[in-house]
Amino acid sequence: MTDTAPVISVHDLVVDYGRGKKKVRALDGISFKVMPGECVGFIGANGAGKTTTIKVLMGFIFPLKGDVQVFGEQAGTVASRRRIGYLPEVALYYPFMKARELLEIYGGLSGLSKDKLKEDIPPLLEKVGLAGKSEILLKNYSKGMQQRLGIAQAIIADPEALIFDELSTGLDPIGRFDLRSVLLNLKKRGRTIFFSSHELTEVEALCDRVIIIHKGRIVTEATVGELKKPLNLFEVIFSLPEGVVLPTSVAQYKLVEEGNQQRIEFNNVEEYSRAVSALASAGAVIHRTFSKTRTLEEYFIGLVEGIEGVGDK
Repeated sequence: MTDTAPVISVHDLVVDYGRGKKKVRALDGISFKVMPGECVGFIGANGAGKTTTIKVLMGFIFPLKGDVQVFGEQAGTVASRRRIGYLPEVALYYPFMKARELLEIYGGLSGLSKDKLKEDIPPLLEKVGLAGKSEILLKNYSKGMQQRLGIAQAIIADPEALIFDELSTGLDPIGRFDLRSVLLNLKKRGRTIFFSSHELTEVEALCDRVIIIHKGRIVTEATVGELKKPLNLFEVIFSLPEGVVLPTSVAQYKLVEEGNQQRIEFNNVEEYSRAVSALASAGAVIHRTFSKTRTLEEYFIGLVEGIEGVGDK
């Protein structure tokens, strides 16, 4: 695998659950790539196919159709999995084990020596917010503490790529902030990160690119910058006194008639500024200007509602 080859390559992936009349298509021909050093957020509502995709990447389930490779190897092979740190949606650990013991097991399976683990475990627990809790039985860990420990086991061997399913499940705001700091540091060090999450603020803060999946199909794939462009809404309401002609630079946009007034909406602040300037220079009467920024969450909800509306017709 070369440096320019994708870490994750998914092509025409199809997965079904059940048989006969009970058969359900979980993934319906999705394709995407994740390049080295990228942080990619995988977004979708419950049942969209996020966990199924991640299980295929890890080799836990097998597709009906499609090609899935990780580090140039078929997904699920020992060669591909040894380079990945993985956190499942629900991590269940033996309740009568201590955090230190759990990390010793995972680290040992990754080939780390006892001396290396003795040196690395205390600062790792501190990094994920579990300093001083290495000897506490896991049955006494809260859900948030278990999630922090799950993150620690995923990164203990400093893997080249990280795959997290529902990244911040069970974490409070402080826990999410600590996790964000850990992942940003890993990102700066060139690690590849692919995660699903319901916390879209995390996606905005961490990701280079976002893939949105709905009912087993990818509906949008774009950089965070590209996604955020249409989130900005600028509006100008104006009227043209008698004898005033609409500037040609403004006529290219869609005008909405509102009585004696007209309204134009823009997603780009530069276009909005130029239009306002052109209208004022031409002698138009500008009655109101308005700007609003939607969140990525609002965009996602609107996108899904739009798709559902199309499907219902």
